[in-house]
Amino acid sequence: MSLTALSHCGPRCSLAVRHLVQQRSLWAGTFRSAQLTALPKAPGFVRPPRQLSSSTVAQCAAAAPSVLSRADVITDHPFNNITDTIFQKIGVNLHQQPGHPIGIIKGAIHDYFDSHHPTTFTKFDDLAPIVAATANFDEVLVPADHVSRSPNDTYYVAPETVLRCHTSAHQAEILRQGERAFLVTGDVYRRDSIDATHYPVFHQMEGVRVFGPQDWQASGMEGAQYAEVELKRTLEGLAQHLFGEVEMRWIDAYFPFTEPSFELEIFFKGQWLEVLGCGVMQQQILDKNLGPGQKAWAFGLGLERLAMVLFDIPDIRLFWTSDQRFLGQFKAGNMTTKFKSYSKYPPCYKDVAFWISDAFTENNLCEVVRDIAGDLAEEVKLIDDFTHPKTGRTSHCYRIAYRSMERSLTDDEVNALQEEVRSTVATKLNVELR
Repeated sequence: MSLTALSHCGPRCSLAVRHLVQQRSLWAGTFRSAQLTALPKAPGFVRPPRQLSSSTVAQCAAAAPSVLSRADVITDHPFNNITDTIFQKIGVNLHQQPGHPIGIIKGAIHDYFDSHHPTTFTKFDDLAPIVAATANFDEVLVPADHVSRSPNDTYYVAPETVLRCHTSAHQAEILRQGERAFLVTGDVYRRDSIDATHYPVFHQMEGVRVFGPQDWQASGMEGAQYAEVELKRTLEGLAQHLFGEVEMRWIDAYFPFTEPSFELEIFFKGQWLEVLGCGVMQQQILDKNLGPGQKAWAFGLGLERLAMVLFDIPDIRLFWTSDQRFLGQFKAGNMTTKFKSYSKYPPCYKDVAFWISDAFTENNLCEVVRDIAGDLAEEVKLIDDFTHPKTGRTSHCYRIAYRSMERSLTDDEVNALQEEVRSTVATKLNVELR
């Protein structure tokens, strides 16, 4: 991750450090926080009395996202932390809409691989987002104590099933099917902050290519070296396909599922920009799921991040709008569009202050705000952090920016949202309002 990618965190240096550490563990695509408590249920909210059996999990994994019912996703299991706001995003499939910015980026990447490697890569973009926790974590070697396994970071259907937090969740299964070169695109889900670059749903693309001894023996290189050379050659070409003739550099990185691991950065519009994470696939993943004697590379990238940069889109919420003033600016196959802002309506700022408890986390606060205000919540920002010198109690004050991208909000509706946020924060997060 480039340092410029952390600049939106402003003075919140400790949070920026947590984001940096966390980003080293999963493919690039969004920023993440690293606190550790599950979100309690809303009082008075009764969920359908249903749990997912192992057979139901298998059915969900095989189903198209559009056929998942609310009862498949929001269950009565105590570990379930999925809200209706999140459920409503499942099946929207922005990546399957050719004229949407996300679909345009996906199409451009597919075009690159089709032109340089005709008929080589199998494409998957309709795999259901409910996956086994073992597929999301264990099969790609995420450590058992890793923070990403926390319900504070990941959306759980039940202890054994999650909404995928990266497209790598399908990697082992596809290898077991015998695929040797594939691209997987899909919506992924992570509990996260609220601001212009964070959203709990975004889109990733995973790429994998496997090589056998016949591929590298004539080159005079060892298999791992050959895979690394082919990886860098392929992805440098992809970056040029998307961004033109740009300066590039490779940065050593860490991902659990590749070794060695790298991030590709480009110099674009006067700054270094992280484009993707990648590496040579860990041998044990290949040996277990495809068989010994193979080498492979893998990469992952976030489509929103690329679209925001290429199309000058300033706010990640815009991807989810149905406003034709946004959508009408884009056309399938056109990578030259630069977004022109339409009238931006004024924000309304409201503060909420409280004494925190040991159970409090910022992600849980953001989840409360998001579930009440939806995309009317533009930002949740910590503006004061105070520890009482005598009692040792800590107080946080957060400023919530409410803003619609389509109309002016009235004082009455913002006040109603804020009052609901205050009362829900007090009851669900076990904090004492100030």
